[in-house]
Amino acid sequence: MLSAQERAHVAQVWHLIAGHEAHFGAELLLRLFTVYPSTKTYFPHLGTCQDQEHLLSHGQRILAAVGVAVQHLDNLCAALSPLADLHGQVLRVDPSNFPLLIQCFHVVLASHLQDEFTVEMQAARDKFLTGVAVVLTEKYR
Repeated sequence: MLSAQERAHVAQVWHLIAGHEAHFGAELLLRLFTVYPSTKTYFPHLGTCQDQEHLLSHGQRILAAVGVAVQHLDNLCAALSPLADLHGQVLRVDPSNFPLLIQCFHVVLASHLQDEFTVEMQAARDKFLTGVAVVLTEKYR
């Protein structure tokens, strides 16, 4: 799926955001809900303030799952299988939301990392997150 260079870029981006997962995740969700309001239907309990406890908590969970994926690049299917079951069979999240989440994640990364978030990093990150989204939607079939 990813070349050695792409893997290095994915790991590098993860290293840059490590320790700030809750805040990056909360901002990601806020951006998603603002730009794509229909995605908020899955989160009626979440507020609209970035510092709200539930938003930070769910943002942390999202980025923790991304962290698991980063650590299991060779076997995303096995690593994300429980999450795929949850989203596909229990929550029934519309799979069209995953690309929207990816777009918002890139914007959040670019706004915070600025010059550190190179075009090559974005391309690798996009390929990686698209792979994660594919795994998460496999259980929908």
